[in-house]
Amino acid sequence: MTVTVAKICRYPVKGLSPESLDAVELTEGKGVAHDRRFALTLGTTPVDGNKSPWMPKTNFLSLMRHEKLAMLKTTFDSESGVLVIARGGKQVAKGDVTTTVGRAMVEEFFAAYMGEDARGRPKLVEAETGGVLSDVPTAMISLINLASVRDLERVTGKPIDPLRFRANIYLDGLDPWAEFDWVGSDISLGGASLSVEQRNQRCAATGVDPDTGERDLNLPKDLQRGFGHADMGVYAAVTAPGRVALGDPIGIP
Repeated sequence: MTVTVAKICRYPVKGLSPESLDAVELTEGKGVAHDRRFALTLGTTPVDGNKSPWMPKTNFLSLMRHEKLAMLKTTFDSESGVLVIARGGKQVAKGDVTTTVGRAMVEEFFAAYMGEDARGRPKLVEAETGGVLSDVPTAMISLINLASVRDLERVTGKPIDPLRFRANIYLDGLDPWAEFDWVGSDISLGGASLSVEQRNQRCAATGVDPDTGERDLNLPKDLQRGFGHADMGVYAAVTAPGRVALGDPIGIP
């Protein structure tokens, strides 16, 4: 069976909802454009200005500790800089997050929405030029094998939305866990080439249902119980640029 790209996602604001893409242009040494470009710091996180270097996710609002974030749906227009936040199908906040005024409007909403969980007023920050605000300090593409997710469903006895794993590229047509054998090897993804660098160890964020915001599963525990590890998916670095679209074939070792 041919291995293909089943889904492409970016997450403009760390911890907030995904945006599905039909295609993406990958650039050498970079992640998906606008992926984890922004993040909301905790009120206790020291930040100088509106740009932020990479920091561990414990410095930010994130699904690992703040499942309420999953109840919000966001859209980001990379040309205008406008971030729209909705809850229950209704717009609750909007702002051009490339401007001081727009960021303040978004920060004000999250201060009220998160309450004491924000530990003060959250600050919307943007990654430094060439930087990322993802879970790893270097720009990577995160890959999920849908067959591995289905195998985990066998252990949990419950359906698992693959979006719980917040990957950039979701792959179909593989054997379960085949992606772990790629670490240290090169793959082709559509027109791009990537070097698979490491497995992705999972945290409590995966326990949150991306539709309801309910923390209803303990997937790190289920992974450990069923497979002896808490990993799902791999990180890969782009080594040669190219376009990747839905349905594109994958060249694997």
